[in-house]
Amino acid sequence: MNQQITVALFIDADNAPAKKIDLIINELASYGAVMIRKIYGNWKNQTLQGWEDILLEYAIQPIQQFDYTKGKNATDMAMTIDVMDLLYSGKIDIFCIVSSDSDFTPLAMRIKAEGKQVIGFGEQKTPLSLVKACSRFLYLDAKDDNANHTGIAKKSGSELKCDTSLMNLLRDAISHACDEEGWANLGAVGSIISNQTSFDSKNYGYAKLSDLVKAIDLFEVKLSNNRSQMFVKDKRKS
Repeated sequence: MNQQITVALFIDADNAPAKKIDLIINELASYGAVMIRKIYGNWKNQTLQGWEDILLEYAIQPIQQFDYTKGKNATDMAMTIDVMDLLYSGKIDIFCIVSSDSDFTPLAMRIKAEGKQVIGFGEQKTPLSLVKACSRFLYLDAKDDNANHTGIAKKSGSELKCDTSLMNLLRDAISHACDEEGWANLGAVGSIISNQTSFDSKNYGYAKLSDLVKAIDLFEVKLSNNRSQMFVKDKRKS
């Protein structure tokens, strides 16, 4: 029997929207069992009422952290200490950090140095340093009322093609994974991208990498004979 993947969730209540908890829990469930769920903040602060209202419903353990010095956030340190204690225990496979605060960048890098995955959630204001430090990072901002279940409005094929960074990322990965005819297994392409950056197709409004690639008419796609695998090719190589 395969060993169950264990996930630990750590939320910085001051820098995360409570209304997105469903998205967070549902996403983490696709990785494994969320065995530990902790949220940090000064619960005397009325601005955390939104989180306080849902703690029991989602079985999230609140950790009280007083503001010892005005203008200084002690929550970061308390959360970091707990994460490191758990990291050293060796019992957790995947760590999730919910925050838009760049102060957690060194923590994310340290977790990855131990060979563990770091899944990050935050708003568009999150500094790039934290986004890149995570194995995968998902934005929690809803762009408009018509956004899909990920909370992110779907970008059109034209918008995707204009994203130079994205196009270079896809083309480079395909180039490294392709055979002599230019066809690359999409699974291998995804693995190469994941090893390089915190890319996630959901940040572009697409549930899967395959959906995103199909939306860009600069790539050819085909399925294997048993239709279990997808292959992609840069049309410039045709």
